[in-house]
Amino acid sequence: MIPGEIQYAEGDIEINKGLETVKIRVTNTGDRPIQIGSHYHFFEVNPALKFEREKAYGYRLDIPSGTSIRFEPGQSQTVRLVPYRGERVVYGFRGWVNGKLDDPEARRVALQRMRDNYNPGQDAQAGGAGKEG
Repeated sequence: MIPGEIQYAEGDIEINKGLETVKIRVTNTGDRPIQIGSHYHFFEVNPALKFEREKAYGYRLDIPSGTSIRFEPGQSQTVRLVPYRGERVVYGFRGWVNGKLDDPEARRVALQRMRDNYNPGQDAQAGGAGKEG
């Protein structure tokens, strides 16, 4: 072995193998590109992104850590989301959850904050969502 050498395992690494996923169609209705990182709570992303936001509660993008997806103005694309794992505690982002994702009161408050800040009808019109196994 050479000092500092990186040795790779054989084969491909499959991330998030076996996790439930959700596919959501997202449209950037803004006039600027929007980039979302791999671990951002998708429920709380930029309001210019229109989609069935409630279905994204507790989910993040199903992409490798440290990467992101960019949405150009007017662009629509379908993304795949995976649930947060571990303790499922979320702080920051838009400040809608700030606690345990599975706490019914935290979810109720977060959904109310979403409704206060967005027009859910517009979100739903932007694209459908469906669960995958």
